[in-house]
Amino acid sequence: MKRRTVLSMEQALSLPYATLRFAQLGWRVIRIESTPSGDGLPGDPNRYIGDRVADDDRRTYFIAPNVGKEAIAINLKEAQGQELLRRLIVELEVDVFCCNTVPKRYKQLGIDYETLAAVKPDLIWAGISAMGPEYPDAPGYDPVIQAMAGYMELTGPSDGPPTLSGVPLIDLKAGDEVYANVMMALLERAETGKGSRIDVSMLQAATSWLITTLPLLDFNCDPSEITRCGNEHRKFVPTNVYPTTDGFIYMAIGSDVQWRRLTDIPKFKPVANAVRTTNEGRRAERETIHRDMGTVTRQFTTAEIAEDFRKATIPCAPIHDIPSVRDMPAVASRLTTTRMPDGRVVRLQPQAVDHAEASGELAFAPKYGEHTQAVLAEAGCTDSDIERLEKNGIVASNASTMQRD
Repeated sequence: MKRRTVLSMEQALSLPYATLRFAQLGWRVIRIESTPSGDGLPGDPNRYIGDRVADDDRRTYFIAPNVGKEAIAINLKEAQGQELLRRLIVELEVDVFCCNTVPKRYKQLGIDYETLAAVKPDLIWAGISAMGPEYPDAPGYDPVIQAMAGYMELTGPSDGPPTLSGVPLIDLKAGDEVYANVMMALLERAETGKGSRIDVSMLQAATSWLITTLPLLDFNCDPSEITRCGNEHRKFVPTNVYPTTDGFIYMAIGSDVQWRRLTDIPKFKPVANAVRTTNEGRRAERETIHRDMGTVTRQFTTAEIAEDFRKATIPCAPIHDIPSVRDMPAVASRLTTTRMPDGRVVRLQPQAVDHAEASGELAFAPKYGEHTQAVLAEAGCTDSDIERLEKNGIVASNASTMQRD
């Protein structure tokens, strides 16, 4: 099977995460960054976020989403750079072109679908933006979209302020939508021979996940059903975090049968009463149930409570910190890795789904412009062509950047 090639004008997290998923499958992913402009550090700003662990342009925040990729730098503000981009798409037989800049720049940079499809009609084009091409100026930042899409309104304690998620959910959701829709487009291309355009709106993708709240508006819901509720579930009671003698435990009662199993545990018998046998009754006594549950759980260790719940088949979990998550056998056995320039192995997050053909170790994230010269040569540029392009500021390579420094 032909190895797929993805050319991606990417920065930040949403699109690098999407193309990481392709790299994990063994696809070739070439990330395009801008050439130095003189008014800031070159390339993806995320290169310079976090602690220095390899060198100045490969810091901690940049590494994990960009392992297994190649990096080139092209000045797409110039017609010659745009012409070079089209040449790469043809000569490298690019399957997918991606970008996550604001839509108003598509035509300015020569990366719009119509322009690129003209040179390769079966090209699959995918763009991530804040609100889609109908809103060409809107910048797409995960926290901003979390606020806009109601996620912050739904997150945090009921008596506290709106709160961001601890994970950049919308960046990652948008990336997953690129991944899924590119796969669907490839399937369609295999049947029709035609390429396609994919526009991922971060706002639309985010609001597609409001499946448990947004439809309630047309059912004249109580306002408490569509706002913050801390660690509780809005419908199922009791579902919450409870204190123990040595920490906390999360437990979830999803049915009346589970409630009966809970109250059959000797230490939880005091929590039961006739009203609470149904979820409707438990919702009416929500606050007192949570108080009563806490009175019991804080007398025992997390392990003791967890063992009782396990025997009763009640969903529960301790509140793990991130080191504990990494060390869980179900996770530790599936971690991916990369190797630092000094040979040190770095453990990374697992793939979302196991694939037999995928590699468990990916090459370390590339330096800025590391592969510019090699990729241009592969596309038929001679050494003198590349030297001229670098001299004229149309491309930049790691070597030319180091010379300027």
